[in-house]
Amino acid sequence: MTPLSDAAVQPLIQALKPSPRMPVLFVGHGSPMNAIEDTAWRRTWQAMGTELLKRPEAPQLILCISAHWLTDGGWQLTGMARPKTIHDFGGFPQALFDQQYPAPGAPAVAATLARELKSPATGKPLGVDPSEWGFDHGTWSVLKPMFPLANIPVLQLSMDYSRAPSEHYALGKQLQQLRNRGVLIVGTGNIVHNLRAVRRGVADNEAYDWAQAFDAAIQKQIANGQLGELQNFQALGEVARLAHPTYDHYLPLLYAAGAASANEMPRFFNTGFQAASISMRSVIWG
Repeated sequence: MTPLSDAAVQPLIQALKPSPRMPVLFVGHGSPMNAIEDTAWRRTWQAMGTELLKRPEAPQLILCISAHWLTDGGWQLTGMARPKTIHDFGGFPQALFDQQYPAPGAPAVAATLARELKSPATGKPLGVDPSEWGFDHGTWSVLKPMFPLANIPVLQLSMDYSRAPSEHYALGKQLQQLRNRGVLIVGTGNIVHNLRAVRRGVADNEAYDWAQAFDAAIQKQIANGQLGELQNFQALGEVARLAHPTYDHYLPLLYAAGAASANEMPRFFNTGFQAASISMRSVIWG
């Protein structure tokens, strides 16, 4: 996959223009191997990308919020022209480490959005990371099957893991206005994610009772338009603690739900489990 030339990249990334309202997605990404194996999950991502590109207007930019970029003390946007592909995992085949996703960045847009978006707690602008991060596997493992040409600029937004879930949802609400400026918002994580409880070799629809219970409770809230309730997931008690020993994989859902509207009809896809304790349930609004 050849990166775009400088001449091709630069006209794409200077500013956002008004557009028809873009969708917002939350994608359960599961194992990194979904990026290269012919799974049902990956085939659905491919079909979703085809569907999105058939719309009257393609995205000008993809803003991705991945479970795998956690910061402490503030939020960051990737600000490099050519973000690197990060292989943030171990113990997988070399074929996975060979994967690259050379989509361009959008430094000028990142600088603009960092000024527009504000930390919910302090009201301060977001930060811009000019060189350190890139596209982690929560981003590229999903976007590569969806948009294999890698010709749509991509920004990643970090998540300040020191902040309360309500602040992540509040920042997601700020992202709503970007949907009218050609931005496709994609949160990637998992509605249930407990790596301590994974069971290899089980069927995709097989899961623990607690995993099914938490997944069903979140599905019901989304289906009923109770998007604000999603930030209160810890009130579900023991099933929430089992579903998320740490909740980094849940937080991207709050950004996607914040960017959606309660009156938008959600459409679920990939409604199953991987390894019994990872929900692949995904949803698109708009």
